[in-house]
Formats: sequence, C-alpha cells, structure tokens
Amino acid sequence: MNQPARKKYPIGMQSFSTMRKENYLYIDKTEYIYRMTHSDSKYMFLSRPRRFGKSLLVDTLHAYFEGKKELFEGLAIEKLETEWVQYPVLHFDFSTAKNLNKEELESELSFKLAKYEEVYGRNGGDERPNQRLQGLIERAYRQTGKEVVVLIDEYDAPLLDVMHEEKDLPVLRNVMRNFYSPLKALGAYLHFVFLTGITKFSQLSIFSELNNIQNISMLQEYAAICGITEEEIRRQMDAGLEAFAQKLSITKEEMLEKLKANYDGYHFTWPSPDIYNPYSLMNAFSETRITSYWFGSGTPTYLIEMLRKFGMSPAQLGGEMRAEASDFDAPTERLTGIVPLLYQSGYFTIKNGNLLFGSYTLGIPNREVRIGLMKSLIPYYLTPNTQATSAAVITMAECLYDNDMEGALQAMRTFLSTVPYADNTDYEGHYQQVLYIIFSLLGMYTDIEVRTPRGRVDVVMRTPAALYLIEVKMDKSADVAMQQIDLKQYPERFALCGVPIVKVGINFDSRQRTISDWTIMK
Repeated sequence: MNQPARKKYPIGMQSFSTMRKENYLYIDKTEYIYRMTHSDSKYMFLSRPRRFGKSLLVDTLHAYFEGKKELFEGLAIEKLETEWVQYPVLHFDFSTAKNLNKEELESELSFKLAKYEEVYGRNGGDERPNQRLQGLIERAYRQTGKEVVVLIDEYDAPLLDVMHEEKDLPVLRNVMRNFYSPLKALGAYLHFVFLTGITKFSQLSIFSELNNIQNISMLQEYAAICGITEEEIRRQMDAGLEAFAQKLSITKEEMLEKLKANYDGYHFTWPSPDIYNPYSLMNAFSETRITSYWFGSGTPTYLIEMLRKFGMSPAQLGGEMRAEASDFDAPTERLTGIVPLLYQSGYFTIKNGNLLFGSYTLGIPNREVRIGLMKSLIPYYLTPNTQATSAAVITMAECLYDNDMEGALQAMRTFLSTVPYADNTDYEGHYQQVLYIIFSLLGMYTDIEVRTPRGRVDVVMRTPAALYLIEVKMDKSADVAMQQIDLKQYPERFALCGVPIVKVGINFDSRQRTISDWTIMK
C-alpha cells in the first residue's frame, strides 16, 4: 500500500494556489475567510507582526473572491460557501515599497497600477495615483458588472522605516494618503476592502476618512486567524511532530514543550488560545532543529530607533508592562510610549487581561524573541563585535550548565575587558543592565531589582541547578556586596524556590570597565 507523500513545509510562502497545487502543508484558516466575508462590515483592517501569515491570508482571500472553488476542496469553507461568485480583484502588496523616497514610491505605485490597467484600461486624463486607482475601480465595475474587491497587503510598509523621522514621514504619508483616498468615495463600487499592516497610522485616509472600517485585530473571533495553535499542530502536523521528536530522541510531548518555549506564547486579544509563530514553526519542522528563525530574519531598523528614542532599558524590555485598551489604538506617528509598537511588532504580546477595567499585562512571548531582543541591544550596551559576544556567551553558558559560576564570571571578566570604552558606563545601573543582557542571552530566567521584605536584589538568575542572588557594586568590593545580601537577608524571600540558593557579590572597576573581584557563597 502506497503511503501518502509527506507534505512540504511552506517556508515564507505567500501563494495559496501554489501551496494547494504542489502538496504544501496548509493550516486551514478558511473558516475565518467565510466569517470575514459574510460579516456586516465590508471594510476591514488586520494588524499582525511580520511573517505571521498576513500575506498568505490576503492571497487566500484573492483566490476566494476569484471563485477558485477547486483550490478549497477539503477545507472548512467548502462546506460553508454555496455561491462562489467571481469578483474583479485589485490586490496591492506594499512589501516591495520599503526604503523608498517620494519619487521612488510614486514610481512603485505607478508600476502596481499599470498591471491592472493592462486589464481594465486607463483614462488619458488620469495622472496621479489616486486618480488612476479611482478610474480602475470604476472601469472594473462597469466592465464586469460586479462590485470590486480591493486587497492591500502591508499598507504601512513604505512608512515604517521613517516612522521616527520628522522630515521624511509626512512626505511619504501624504503620497500614501492620496493613493488610498478613493476608497471612501467609491463605496458604491466596492464589494469588500481588506488591509493588513503592522501599525496604525491614523493620519492616513483609511483611518481618518473610512470611519466605518472594522479593526478586527483584537476581536476574539479572529484571535487565531494568523499563526498556528497547539490544536492545529496536533491535528494537522502530528506526523511531523512525531518525526521531529524521533530526530531529537524525545517524546512528542517533550518536543511540544520545546516548541512551546521557543515559538509559542502570542495572544492578540484576551482571552485567547496560545498562538505559535508560523514562520519559526515551519522552519523548525522543515530543518528538525530548534533555533532562531523569526528574529534571525531581520530586526526592523525602526524598532531599535524607537527603543533608543523612548530610553527603554534591557530590564524594562525583558519585564512586563501594563497597558490600557486605548493604548493599542494610539496613532503610531504620535506615540508617547513604545509598548503599543512592541506589541504590534510581535516583540511583546498580551500575557493577561482584565476585561472589567480594559487593562492588559504585556511581555515578551517566548525564548526566541527574548534572546533576539537582547542580541539586538548588544551594540548599544556592550560592543558592535557580536561574534566576540557570542563566543563569550557560549563559554559562560557551558560553565553555568556545569554549575560553575566561578568559571562563568571569569569568562565574563575576560570578555568585558576587551569591550571598547563607551560613554555613560560609570554607574552601577549600567553594569546591572550588562549582567541582565548577558544572562538573558544564556536563556536563563533573569530579573533585576527584585523586591524582598528588606530591600531589592540587584539581579536574580535561575538555572536548572540553582537560584543566584547577585548584588552589584562599583569601585567598592565584592565583600561589601556580599555583606548587603546578608544584612538584608535576601535568601529568606526565595527559601521555597525548590533549588539551592547561591549568593554572589560582584564588584566592577569603572576605570577597567570590567569585573574586579567577586565572591560566591552557597
């Protein structure tokens, strides 16, 4: 008996038809397609982080509105849809319009419009992009007798990298605002309008003029429209999960725990099922390897710039923060805090929510994002030489897994002594943040300024073998640091942690900019 061919994993694939025709794994999201297209609103907006399946969702909508019923055989929508009406579809993908100036952006708009003008023609008097878009919609409606579907993927891509710039942002924003402006005026010609993006720019026409656009980003009924749930892994990826577990010589449940720790933990509303990052998950299954995929595919420039603008410290970034429901709807170009942007970009997610008060607790979703964020901060807190950092971190990790804090601190001292001079490093808090970054890169649970009944512990780090209580001093001595641990009786606060408690006093030399001495007591 012939076994069915193993489905291929779609790494970054955005073509629904290719996936369906060429035996790629497709996680069935068509029930959401039906729900969207049969709702009360015909204007919708969805925000999700990059590489989370937005483009595939848009392409699936494209195939659906073109009436390609054969591509949906065996999927949930096959039993829901009865009509399969074909509509004219205008599909614009602005992921190709990044890092462009005004002239280049206008040229890109012209190129995208020309593709559809080859089908529906162009009026001689239509010159500006908004005029050409309006003409396209009107002609498509007249020529087909059907209302037009407009799908706009990554609508904000041309603006993201200049979001922190006062000079370029208004110029590019005006170009895009003019382009989108016909969508309001031509409501009678439109059947459905769907836009995706990462952020919300309120001064674009789609939000300032389309007051009937429904933002489905945080609606519970669309919580899992992008990404992959554990139920979907068990139901649609079980064979791959079994093979992955066998490769690593562990059980399926142990395999799932590894995947969960690294790629799970996203919530785009509350309550919500746990959502796995689809890009990382597909890569991990394809390579049968746990490593950084999503973060490794690129940290946006605008994120680092905004972290610097708002003065976000590594420990703040690694902790949890509160936000009100209204914060998520804040205009991106007028943000007064970085939490909404971290959430929209996928670096923070909802950890908990209070529906009564409309408040949320947010934090980093998983290990992949935590380590990736800390790596992105290395050039600003340590050194641009990330290769040297990686080598030092590996040495320290090996020591800590052998329960050798002495060796780890020796490796750290050697590494820090090679770091070039940097401004604003002559205070204890800087070295506290350095320890936080390094220990976080090791994949350990790390926190700073942890409250106890008698004070605050500078750094708390937990490994599989021990809980380390670390006190940091500068230009004093490790003995002084240890005396503070004993005086404040910090270990009492952690007596029930379940692992041995190890006290560590560390002194930094501000002139040498590295560790001068330390003491360790169990």
